[in-house]
Amino acid sequence: MDRVIRMEGHALKSREDRWREEADFFNRAAERIDTKALPLDPVALQRYTRPVLRSRFNKEYRFKVLGPVAGKVLLDVGCGDGQNSVMLALMGAQVTGIDVSPGAIALARRRAEVNGVSDRVRFLCAPVERADLPERSFDIVWGEGILHHVLDDLDLVLRHLARCAKREGLLIFSEPINLSPMLRRIRQSVPIRTDATPGERPMLKNELDLVRRHVPDLVMRPYSLLGRLDRLILIRYNYERSPVVRRGIVNGMAALDRFLMLLPGFKRLASTCVLHGHPAQSDS
Repeated sequence: MDRVIRMEGHALKSREDRWREEADFFNRAAERIDTKALPLDPVALQRYTRPVLRSRFNKEYRFKVLGPVAGKVLLDVGCGDGQNSVMLALMGAQVTGIDVSPGAIALARRRAEVNGVSDRVRFLCAPVERADLPERSFDIVWGEGILHHVLDDLDLVLRHLARCAKREGLLIFSEPINLSPMLRRIRQSVPIRTDATPGERPMLKNELDLVRRHVPDLVMRPYSLLGRLDRLILIRYNYERSPVVRRGIVNGMAALDRFLMLLPGFKRLASTCVLHGHPAQSDS
């Protein structure tokens, strides 16, 4: 077992302890999901398969970057309850989903069955660092909010993911970021409840720089300045099923966000960012 290491007077938890905490947290989250919600919302599928995707929205931009996925081999890192895995499989990809939570993986398998894509999806329950993933085998490595959960082993995780991507493959992630300590302090003082695992925090500049070491042509696209308010506007944080007026407000804020991100100094105020590019060619 990995030892607990002490640095700067603080005890860093062993990998096994961190994996256990993460698994327990997401096991409990999986237990709260109503099985009636397992079928994929057709409105959501229609949104992300529309001919013209709107780059002002984080996830639509990611699907725009992906392009057609039919016939491609895709790894969904930190797949959780399988929503993205199932959606990508419905779009024609052959998907491998991996997550540390047995409860989430069990739910993901049920979701794949309910949506009729069990033949195009397989799920592995393992930490990313120890997953048995064949090298140079995936056209796409997709991660939604996963890297900021593995910051203690970020270099190891990125090396592992870069190696399992094909040399011409695409790595694409969406992560919370913190490039403005002052804004982060203000955010922490606002009493908005969010679910977070122990020790979870946004990625810092040095960690984003580390991503670039493994993805040399990295593109970083910032999002969510005004978008931080979406959770207060949308019903249950669900864009597709919120009333048209609420969606219109969110649309307007997203468009203003994109404009502000073009101005000097505003990018560092973003709260999320999309990261995408191709793996480093070295096998070292």
